[in-house]
Amino acid sequence: MTETIRGDVLHVVPPDELDDQDLEPGLRELAESRYVLVLRRGGHPSILDLIWAFLRRNPIEAVTVVTDQRVEEGEEVTLAVEETAMPGVYVTAAAEGDA
Repeated sequence: MTETIRGDVLHVVPPDELDDQDLEPGLRELAESRYVLVLRRGGHPSILDLIWAFLRRNPIEAVTVVTDQRVEEGEEVTLAVEETAMPGVYVTAAAEGDA
């Protein structure tokens, strides 16, 4: 099932650096020659959002997305993704179709 995720890109692992990273074997296999993105789900929070999340003890969620799309850290992206068997890991719908 496809869903849309909007978020700030916190970290990018390009395909040529996958071997240099300490990735879980399942994630490494899923990524192969794709980009691995770590996103702050929901985009860039305001100061009030950060304070409210802290007071409620409800942390802002980070998710991992495997994609063919090249993006830079700090960008805000909106991606159509599909959930994988790994918790918190998604693959873009276009990348899933290629697999």
